[in-house]
Amino acid sequence: MAKEIRTIGVMTSGGDAPGMNAAIRAVARACAYYNVKCIGFYRGYQGMIEGDYTVMNARSVRNIISRGGTILKSARSVDFKTPEGRKKAADHLKKIGIDAMILIGGDGTFRGGQIFSEEYDIPVIGVPGTIDNDIAGTNYTIGYDTALNTVINAIDKIRDTASSHNRLFFVEVMGRDAGFIALNSGVGAGAEEILIPEEDLGLDRLLESLKRSKRSGKSSSIVVVSEGDKTGKNVYELADYVTENLPDYEVRVTVLGHMQRGGSPSCFDRTLASRLCVKAVELLLDGKKNVMVGIINNEITATSFDVGLREGHEINKELLRISDILST
Repeated sequence: MAKEIRTIGVMTSGGDAPGMNAAIRAVARACAYYNVKCIGFYRGYQGMIEGDYTVMNARSVRNIISRGGTILKSARSVDFKTPEGRKKAADHLKKIGIDAMILIGGDGTFRGGQIFSEEYDIPVIGVPGTIDNDIAGTNYTIGYDTALNTVINAIDKIRDTASSHNRLFFVEVMGRDAGFIALNSGVGAGAEEILIPEEDLGLDRLLESLKRSKRSGKSSSIVVVSEGDKTGKNVYELADYVTENLPDYEVRVTVLGHMQRGGSPSCFDRTLASRLCVKAVELLLDGKKNVMVGIINNEITATSFDVGLREGHEINKELLRISDILST
């Protein structure tokens, strides 16, 4: 028989993502609706270890649905990776009467939560919040849509100046291990070439693609580069390589960096966060644990951590083919 859930803790962990505040709001208000106490922990697992928390209710999360970042702050906790750190966290949860936890973050957050739940038998539900969209068990993660639109808006502006000066721009976007942002924004912004971690297209192909663009009459070009692409060169080295081999190009580099994490979340991310977190609260009240909520074919689903962390979210290779066709 599942234990009665009277108090639910919530935290955000790892890299921040637009829509995390909408997720926190949904947890707090769903708890209020079901007459469950809600405790928010600051700075993720580190706040659990230090007992740094706040009591949340429906009014304490007013006017945050449109805000970027996370009011609970976020951090990566080295201490939580140790048995001693997890013991301190468990002691604090017991002291303040936490019956279950909702963890908003990425795969690292879920791995920590799975270990913690197994060690201390605390029900845990994961909510995928990361701009990288690299978690199995969901078509979309909270923050991904907003980050894509931020990148698209930036590339549109860069193309204006690239066209004005007949320049080639390398635009680096986030995605150390996953190329979802680069691939989708590259297609959406009409990039001439897209470099991602999942596919090593090679330097020769890049040069040939740029030569083909020149021959077709293009006076400016955009190459979108995921920060973890497999060419073996960082974006500045790529720019130098092209300059050496194609001296007719005037090359510039733009690194979008952490601006991709910020900003007011899109309607899609606000709605996604709301749907996922209401479901997370309801799953806990139904006695479920050690699962991640996600959205597949517009239906809210629950996937075990074992499956979600073992399987990879594969890139849509059809988009690579489409990109080749449209960059002609």
